[in-house]
Amino acid sequence: MITLRLDPKLEQSIQNTARILGVTKSELIRKSVSDYLAKLSKPSPWELGENLFGKYSSGLGNLSTDRKSLLKTKIRAKRK
Repeated sequence: MITLRLDPKLEQSIQNTARILGVTKSELIRKSVSDYLAKLSKPSPWELGENLFGKYSSGLGNLSTDRKSLLKTKIRAKRK
């Protein structure tokens, strides 16, 4: 069991929200803490790959716009 002190304004806000949702204050706080901890433990896709993004640069700034012509050039070069 955990006991915590809340300032009156926050406590009133929790009480009003719990009443609107039709749950007890304890249920609201448990759900809120659980959701918060779940967000902390799951890194976003960006956070997972952050150290890889931009690591291997081709030096070309037009890869996404000119991908077809660049690919054709590479294929032609291999055939020669």
